[in-house]
Amino acid sequence: MTREERELRRQERERRRLVENAAREAGRGPLDVPFLLLTLLLTGVGLIMLFSASFPMAYYEGVGPAYYLIRQGIFAAIGVALMLAIGRINYERYRVTGKYVLAIAVFLLLLVLVPGVGRTVNGATRWLGFGELFTFQPSEIAKIGVILYFSDSISKKKEKMRTFQYGILPYAVILGAIAVLMYFEPHLSGTVLILGIGAVLMFAGGIEWKWVVAGMGVAAAGIWAYLTGKIAYNAKRITIWRDPLTNDQELMRDAGYQMRQSLLAIGSGGLLGVGLGKSRQKFMYLPERHNDFIFAIICEELGLIGATLIMALFALLIIRGYWIALHARDRFGALLAVGVTTQVALQVFLNIAVVTNLIPNTGISLPFFSYGGTALVIQLAEMGLVLSVSRQMPAN
Repeated sequence: MTREERELRRQERERRRLVENAAREAGRGPLDVPFLLLTLLLTGVGLIMLFSASFPMAYYEGVGPAYYLIRQGIFAAIGVALMLAIGRINYERYRVTGKYVLAIAVFLLLLVLVPGVGRTVNGATRWLGFGELFTFQPSEIAKIGVILYFSDSISKKKEKMRTFQYGILPYAVILGAIAVLMYFEPHLSGTVLILGIGAVLMFAGGIEWKWVVAGMGVAAAGIWAYLTGKIAYNAKRITIWRDPLTNDQELMRDAGYQMRQSLLAIGSGGLLGVGLGKSRQKFMYLPERHNDFIFAIICEELGLIGATLIMALFALLIIRGYWIALHARDRFGALLAVGVTTQVALQVFLNIAVVTNLIPNTGISLPFFSYGGTALVIQLAEMGLVLSVSRQMPAN
């Protein structure tokens, strides 16, 4: 082979490398249409149900019936635009952001505990913000921080994930620090959610089964201690969970009233519901009707059939998310999709379980439905991460 031929081959290899890199940067294919449509459908239905659940309160507050819808709609538009933008970017670029997002989240979790800085609502100090215009929970940023950092770190370790030193200890320290900070807010549901996301990512990353079994044992012990009152955290909620229709008037005026009204709303819906917009519980009877307990209004207005259809949409979104993870180009992409999808799955389950009194009230929102602009923007941005992974899936 002559020198000229070797040079031509070298140039050809370089050209192919540049073309492949450009293809990766631009994305190999379109956004995953089923996942995108399911996300947009849930967001649209969520806005409709939010308007139905919130207009009585908006009317009584004198701010106009569509006040909450307009605010949420603006954030939804921002979130959809952000989702599409994130989905167009090669997800490999998000590797370096994980440690910074996680560091910012820890700083904000510390900041929210500073007297006079964090906002207290219903006895919990979980919010930061500027007046009534903009408020958010640092725990929302912690979720995405854990997903990004864990996905990046775990994807690089491979066989090292089977060791305690590399596969368990560093992630347990991070999750423990976040859990301690959120304990003082207090924010039990957010803590459970973040611990669950971290545990699933570690499992997907390849930790040994003995650590999985040990983790399940610790979780079971914690649940038992909480439900039996060994952990002194909102004992009234445990009492109400055990007997939601108790005759204890003090409890019913306090923690029990919300759960009783939620069950009344669900029972009133029956099979077909009372009709969209015709709920009675939303007229200042059910607390947090447009937020954590919006699913009770869904059950009342749309009935068992309508609520089941909405749960089916969530199930399809979750299944599609895991399908994208299974077909991802590399470990980092797969772990990103697993983390985001697991967050949605856990949050939906916990919210519906609380509203139906399957588990004690932990104060957790329903994705795409509950009122909260910054939370919706972050949720849609996370959907963009999954869409970015879907663009890089190998061709069949």
